[in-house]
Amino acid sequence: MSYEQFAYLYDELMQDAPYDEWVRFVKEKLDQYQAGGKSLLDLACGTGELSVRFAKEGFSVTGVDLSADMLAVAQAKAQEEGLQIPFFEQDMASLEGHDEFDIIGIFCDSLNYLQSDNDVIHTFTSAYNHLKDGGLFFFDVHSLYKISHVFINQSFTLAEEHLSYIWNSFAGDSPNSVEHELSFFVLDEQTGKYDRFDELHYQRTYPVQQYSEWLKQAGFELLEITADFENLEPQEQSERIFFIAAKKPSL
Repeated sequence: MSYEQFAYLYDELMQDAPYDEWVRFVKEKLDQYQAGGKSLLDLACGTGELSVRFAKEGFSVTGVDLSADMLAVAQAKAQEEGLQIPFFEQDMASLEGHDEFDIIGIFCDSLNYLQSDNDVIHTFTSAYNHLKDGGLFFFDVHSLYKISHVFINQSFTLAEEHLSYIWNSFAGDSPNSVEHELSFFVLDEQTGKYDRFDELHYQRTYPVQQYSEWLKQAGFELLEITADFENLEPQEQSERIFFIAAKKPSL
């Protein structure tokens, strides 16, 4: 999977993403569970949009992502805001060299980019090992409904003067997976011509019960499962599922 060109288009494509809703959601849940501490590990942080927002809210943020290009954008963004956010190029399934955190988050359905059961299991174990006792683990994923009914066999387009794309989604080889074929056309202002960039992105999700079992196997206490930024249980047509789990204090 390549993010070389995608990294520099990502923020423009995601400008309508509800980033502030993620921040609000996390802050509300921290108050609800009376969780202390403000150190936050933003896994799969991408271009750092949420990392920066959390840092502005007073969190001590560390960002991790697998893409050097995404991290370059994130670092530049943090510096522009005058924020000291350490960013690391690592796989979230095999973290190393970090202290323990009060909060770990995998936001924006980033967990769905993992391609196998073992990747998810190792990521949960890795998160558990890097949380302080009583620390909270947040993540959100696409629902089965969204993968099968919103994405698969659907096409999405954007036509702007400086940027256009064609986005086609197909069923992946694994159960509940989707392949996104994206073609971008970006205006080169010097030549007046459009450069084309092609990307293939793979996402996979699992039933709610499967995520729950893996969390418990990793040692987490599952606190709640909600959907679509609401404090309600997931429904048949819910699109985004939120999980909150806690690391049980050592006896």
